[in-house]
Amino acid sequence: MDKGDLKKKKIGVLMGGISSERTISLASGKAVLEALLRLGYRAVGLDLQEKAWERLEKEAIDFAFIALHGRWGEDGTMQGLLEIMGIPYTGSGVLGSAMAMDKCTMKLLLEAIHVPTPAYTVYEEGKPFSLPLPFIVKPAREGSTIGISIVREEAAIQPALSEALRYDTKVLAEQYIPGREITVGVINGQDLPIVEVRPQSGFYDFTAKYTKGMTDYIVPAPLSETVVEAARRSALAVWDAFQLAGCARIDMILDGDTPLIIDANTSPGMTETSLVPKAWGCLGKTFDGLVEEILMGAKLSA
Repeated sequence: MDKGDLKKKKIGVLMGGISSERTISLASGKAVLEALLRLGYRAVGLDLQEKAWERLEKEAIDFAFIALHGRWGEDGTMQGLLEIMGIPYTGSGVLGSAMAMDKCTMKLLLEAIHVPTPAYTVYEEGKPFSLPLPFIVKPAREGSTIGISIVREEAAIQPALSEALRYDTKVLAEQYIPGREITVGVINGQDLPIVEVRPQSGFYDFTAKYTKGMTDYIVPAPLSETVVEAARRSALAVWDAFQLAGCARIDMILDGDTPLIIDANTSPGMTETSLVPKAWGCLGKTFDGLVEEILMGAKLSA
């Protein structure tokens, strides 16, 4: 469908939701909605909370732009509902969304396709586990570094597990790599300039991510051609293996010159200061153009 025909359709920007990332999603959705309106699309913002299907049915949208983050929006559940309702949507389908959202499942697939990732173990309440210190503990199915802790000593293990278990019954314990953090955005199969994330605290947690001035972002990241190529290769391998679509962001930590995958985001932040828009802007392109590029790929995954 060309842009002219699409502008005749009703576009619903799905935002908010009921996950722990609700506030962030509302900011993404607002930015996307404003961009679509500036471009002349018939767009409406839909804050989907309880009984989302009733709201979708009432609004009778023709296409959905997913700006939801976290569970019940980025994990394949909303994608499945939209498939059932026959509403084309932006981004990855049910399978890719679900696999990327569950960090433990993500690790298994990364191992299967031989993409480097930090050593890890999966913790479930009541079951023993072992991993050399230091390591990072995080809920398996949360985003925005919610519930995450660095464990540097034995005494900190149980508090870290307890914090992660507040958000999930399954927890990932992952080797701590004290390296540079980078991220590769991918739009419709095309990788973007690499962004380096430099938190002033040394740890990119929720506070560092969302408090103005606490993190510096360098794009394009000052990396050797060898590291850039390795990061690109890993990001696109994840894109292909997870069957991703639309917009995704692959986060990595550098172990020397080796990029290790630590996360795959199928609905990354979409404010004008978020990482993917920063990388897109590095190409001399506008935020509105990014939003339209993602919208043009909207479809049913089946």
